[in-house]
Amino acid sequence: MVLRQPVKGARGDDSAASAVGAEGLSIRRAASHYGAMKQSTAIKIATGVAAAAIGGLFLYSRATRPPVINPQVPEPAKPVELARYLGKWFELARHENRFQKGLDGVTAEYALDEDGRISIVNSGVQGGPRGERGYIEGHAIVADDATNAKLKVSFFGPLYTGDYWVLDHGDDYEWSIVGEPSGRYLWLLSREAKPAPAVAEALLKRVEALGYDRWALRITRQG
Repeated sequence: MVLRQPVKGARGDDSAASAVGAEGLSIRRAASHYGAMKQSTAIKIATGVAAAAIGGLFLYSRATRPPVINPQVPEPAKPVELARYLGKWFELARHENRFQKGLDGVTAEYALDEDGRISIVNSGVQGGPRGERGYIEGHAIVADDATNAKLKVSFFGPLYTGDYWVLDHGDDYEWSIVGEPSGRYLWLLSREAKPAPAVAEALLKRVEALGYDRWALRITRQG
């Protein structure tokens, strides 16, 4: 469309200018609406991609979970004195999981922070108990004040989503059996890296008594 310069006093030209102005306004409104539609569409696409990514991670997490080795996980057998539970533990055995795949020489160290949380430092080595040691840090909070035997743990930010149940422990806190409510994870811990064979066998029998398949556990090699 070619726009003419309006001549002053010519009513027809004034009307044409008004029509052109109205047409231009309509074009601008249409462009603005189109832009809003594009932005809305982009937001919807981005939201869909994010949802798909989160859904994919959720499905991946579920697909890589270890199988259930105890369909009826019992409640913790006794209360826990946190002050006595703190300190260093050596992993004797575990139900293998993707977070610890192939790790040996595994240890866990617990300490009480000033804010009341429990700090966690887990470590382990790849390629045998004399390999290079790696570390991961996290925190735990008590989820059951009545017994202190149920905790929630977090290694990835402020959300405490992991369950840590002290299913049983020695009277002198020389050993501990740690599980969670799904029956997919289990850890056997000891204050000694290499306890006597009779102690290790007694722990495995206790695991069976709690309803777990002892033969599904992987023995952790300690240096």
